[in-house]
Amino acid sequence: MVLCAQTKRCRQEAPPVKARMPLAANETCQAVLGLRQRRALRLASSPASTASAPRSSEWFWAPLILVTFLSFATRFYRLREPPHVCWDETHFGKMGSYYINRTFFFDVHPPLGKMLIGLAGYLSGYNGTFPFQKPGDKYEEHSYIGMRGFCAFLGSCLIPFSYLTVLELSKSLPAAMLTAAILIFDTGCITLSQYILLDPILMFFIMGAVFSMVKYNSFANRAFSAPWWFWLCLTGINLAGAMGVKFVGLFVVLLVGLNTVYDLWELLGDLSLSLVTLGKHFFARVLCLIMLPLALYTAQFAVHFAVLNRSGPGDGFFSSGFQSRLIGNNLHNVSVPEYLAYGSVVTMKNLRMAGGYLHSHWHLYPEGVGARQQQVTAYLHKDLNNLWIIKKYNLNTDYADSSFPVEFVKHGDVIRLEHKETSRNLHSHQHEAPLTRKHLQVTGYGINGSGDSNDFWRIEVVGRKSGKLIKVLRSQIRLIHLATGCILGSTGKTLPKWGWEQVEVTCTPYQKESPNSLWNVEDHINPRLRNISLDVLKPSFPEILLESHMVMIRGNSGLKPKENEVTSKPWHWPINYQGLRFSGVNETDYRVYLLGNPVIWWLNLITVGLYLIMAMFLSVAIKRGAHLTAERKELSQVLLRGGGLIMLGWLLHYLPFFMMGRVLYFHHYFPAMLFSSMLTGITWDVLLKFCAGLLSASTQVYNCGIVLLILLSVYSFYLFHPLSYGMIGPLASDPYSPMAGLRWLETWEF
Repeated sequence: MVLCAQTKRCRQEAPPVKARMPLAANETCQAVLGLRQRRALRLASSPASTASAPRSSEWFWAPLILVTFLSFATRFYRLREPPHVCWDETHFGKMGSYYINRTFFFDVHPPLGKMLIGLAGYLSGYNGTFPFQKPGDKYEEHSYIGMRGFCAFLGSCLIPFSYLTVLELSKSLPAAMLTAAILIFDTGCITLSQYILLDPILMFFIMGAVFSMVKYNSFANRAFSAPWWFWLCLTGINLAGAMGVKFVGLFVVLLVGLNTVYDLWELLGDLSLSLVTLGKHFFARVLCLIMLPLALYTAQFAVHFAVLNRSGPGDGFFSSGFQSRLIGNNLHNVSVPEYLAYGSVVTMKNLRMAGGYLHSHWHLYPEGVGARQQQVTAYLHKDLNNLWIIKKYNLNTDYADSSFPVEFVKHGDVIRLEHKETSRNLHSHQHEAPLTRKHLQVTGYGINGSGDSNDFWRIEVVGRKSGKLIKVLRSQIRLIHLATGCILGSTGKTLPKWGWEQVEVTCTPYQKESPNSLWNVEDHINPRLRNISLDVLKPSFPEILLESHMVMIRGNSGLKPKENEVTSKPWHWPINYQGLRFSGVNETDYRVYLLGNPVIWWLNLITVGLYLIMAMFLSVAIKRGAHLTAERKELSQVLLRGGGLIMLGWLLHYLPFFMMGRVLYFHHYFPAMLFSSMLTGITWDVLLKFCAGLLSASTQVYNCGIVLLILLSVYSFYLFHPLSYGMIGPLASDPYSPMAGLRWLETWEF
């Protein structure tokens, strides 16, 4: 294998070759060697590391096979248990069913992960009929094991990827084995891999991208060779996969981007390279790391829109034109009257992305929230309470009477909107809006259409002149309150539970034109008017791609915790402060609890601090010209360059969560945990080699240290494995529980 051949060649070279790695300064090459002989991210093995490097293909394959076997064994053990819906399986299993049934839905994440879950279910015999209504629902005769097995397979691949990444960066088999042991025996990684979730799919592509990046870096001295192109393209493919599962996949895109910028900067300083060669390097990376991922990412959405072509629960989040594409939607292949007329029953959709339909219901605003009148909100779903009747402001005519001529609504007319279900008028006044300061409250007021002058609105069409007719779907309209001059709009803010968590509607005094204050007429019912087809309004693919991203971004930022749901803060995560209940609450339930192996997680946390101290000490020592042996110089390069790359990955996958306003959960930390585990393998390997070099019995000290850390991981897994594989009986708070002595923190609820 390539890795073994490279390792063997590195041992035979004398003196050892110093490698170029990202995130650290490159040493000046000797003039006689020439800058053209720049080396990649590979590090030549020192005498100490030579003993731990693979000596033959058997030494390479045997540990990899062992690591892979243990990884699959721990992830597939008791995969069928429990045979009911656990935690977020209720969401992602249901979305897999939507793909099988080709039913359109809305989710805050890109589609790739759910498409793969749906494909796995389809190929394993699942027919998409299980409702996935709530956690605890029994699967019974439905085939769910295929979807769980697919996620477990990808979760199992994380360990070989991490093992090979650390082996490539450190050229140390013990460092790679320690990393693998940490991830194999972590209860949190096992739990997260065994259920129908997006997390194992996301982490598979993240680790695939990191491993591919490290591999193509290692072929830097063979640029444009077949292996170099293969790993560069594979990096781009994995980046597209990570972005296509969740938006947090952008963190690994940033990691690869920084590595690429550093790589190109180093190439720019290589005066032996011609400008043509530099251009080839630049365009190769643009092609494989930008154009290829974007093309694949776009293709995922093309498949997504092609498969989900039937109306479903996600229609209301999107524009009227988008909905006209969906079979079964009331706008698909439908004919409606083209121009708005008095007496028409209409629905009005806000043009803000996911702005919702103008809506009202019998419930009143609570005491202390403006006037205690009927609530008016924006609702994201189709509903009878979205229907309004357009009437003249000063008449209450029966417009169904054929003796009256049809009169069309024109730009600049003063109208009254009567809620069809409650017969109350759209109304505003000087009371402040529920959530948005300086905006006015909008209510439903009056009895059977009779109200007061605060029910009058002037209707205007953007870009139209007075007297022009108003077109359904096409005309962008404003409703200006006649008494106050404010404009009807949707703020996008979610109301509290008294408002059924619908979207706030206000009357804004600000005259600036924005999608928040623009509406279009969607449904239009008037039996006295001639209908036209709406096929001409179907949007193009770029338009629906842009709209879907705007809706997803807004949905992500607006996520709020459900009732009794356990959320967390980013500082909780590295210390394993609190877990998540995947299944069961009471002592009679089959309980599964997402919690990292505390020994492993606290070791990882200590290692982050230890790495920073060691890196600072070595950087200062090298800067001050301290004399280091060849072996210690090489170990320093492993720590600063290989460890620096992994440390940067941890920071990029962890620190951004401190700046996020959305609700956060414990499982968001697991991609960062992969990096901290790899950092632990590299850091302790280097530390033990440094310590061994100071003692006479160096080999024994080093080997004992590595074995002790691995055994510590295994023993702690033995203690905490019921968290992953299920518990029945007394809770850990009960002194008679077998888990009582393991509840080391009061915040652990297993």
